[in-house]
Amino acid sequence: MRELAIELGVNPNTVAAAYRTLRERGVIETAGRRGSRVRPKPATTAREYVRTDVPAGVRDLANGNPDPALLPPLGPAFAAATERGDRDPVLYGDEPVDPELARIARAQLDADGVAEGPLAVTSGSLDAIERVLAAHLRPGDTVAVEDPGWRSALDLVPALGLRTAPVGVDDEGPLPDDVRRVLGAGARALLVTDRAQNPTGAAVSATRARVLRSVLREYPRTLLIEDDHGHAIVDVPLRPLAGITQHWAFIRSAAKAYGPDLRLAVLTGDEVTVDRVRGRQRLGPGWVSLTLQRAVARLWADGAIDPAAVAARYGSRRCLLIDALAERGVTARGHTGMNVWVPVPDETGAVSRLLHAGWAVAPGARFRLNSGPGMRVTVSTLTEAETGPLADAIASAVRPAPDRSGV
Repeated sequence: MRELAIELGVNPNTVAAAYRTLRERGVIETAGRRGSRVRPKPATTAREYVRTDVPAGVRDLANGNPDPALLPPLGPAFAAATERGDRDPVLYGDEPVDPELARIARAQLDADGVAEGPLAVTSGSLDAIERVLAAHLRPGDTVAVEDPGWRSALDLVPALGLRTAPVGVDDEGPLPDDVRRVLGAGARALLVTDRAQNPTGAAVSATRARVLRSVLREYPRTLLIEDDHGHAIVDVPLRPLAGITQHWAFIRSAAKAYGPDLRLAVLTGDEVTVDRVRGRQRLGPGWVSLTLQRAVARLWADGAIDPAAVAARYGSRRCLLIDALAERGVTARGHTGMNVWVPVPDETGAVSRLLHAGWAVAPGARFRLNSGPGMRVTVSTLTEAETGPLADAIASAVRPAPDRSGV
């Protein structure tokens, strides 16, 4: 940046601002000491589909998947969903939301304190986020996003022609001062992950929720979007913000708890937002398969998984790794969910050394804008026997390389 500023005869801050704008629009990506580079693919695919190459014999802890052993069998639910019985076949013009799914979802949302609102069904969380953003924003508008945060959302925003405004995250959720700053600077929307935040595991606490509600009351025209993909895999209560602003959406996905191939999320929100989402949906796919909706409703009704047991399994694996790293002098985060975030001084070097040692983890560049370098370790299938060797490898990988200059 300094060299470019000298060459162009401009202030270095101008060059830094230009780089930041290019990054926000998805034109370039930054990779720590490797510098910045023009993305070879559009923002819609750059992070999501550039995956860590996991050679044979290397343990894959980079994929972000749930533990298959904790997912329920889907056959019985789909068999029940496709039984004709007294039901007529689904035809054009039928109601797009299955009544039983709506009944169960609304009861769950009421129990969790989510504000009352109409329901829609989308093809997963990201589909819901895209539809809600498109319902209210226009290219050039700014969206406040968690940093580090979900890589798909970080790519989606610039792909829609929107700008990103990073908001820092700690274990209790988005930092209120950052939220106030970006909303005061003109951000029109705020994305919040309520629990099991990807990649840090943050969960909005009761105290943080009170403060965030207070901030949002100062900016009532903010479009608030809450993502609760961690439903049924975490052991902390939901602290929803929904209903504080004029326009809002709360999204609950089935993917993490019941299977990634279940492309279904329930969306509730204010009447204008949900009406716009459903109206635009009618002009595209029309509706999410009623067969799929009925299968998910059956999974929920039958108690196909034990959420407390699932949360306990993931929690045990996270805590074992975090404690093992602490014993080796390495700080890590992972309050809820199935991931552990490890801040590192040299992201590229640490990921490479771990891969050489037989462990594949996700580089933090996929998940961050302005936040410091790190690595995401998915612990969903990590065994107790693997925890110690992995912690040893991470501790070795994050240590600064020895100075061989002789100085």
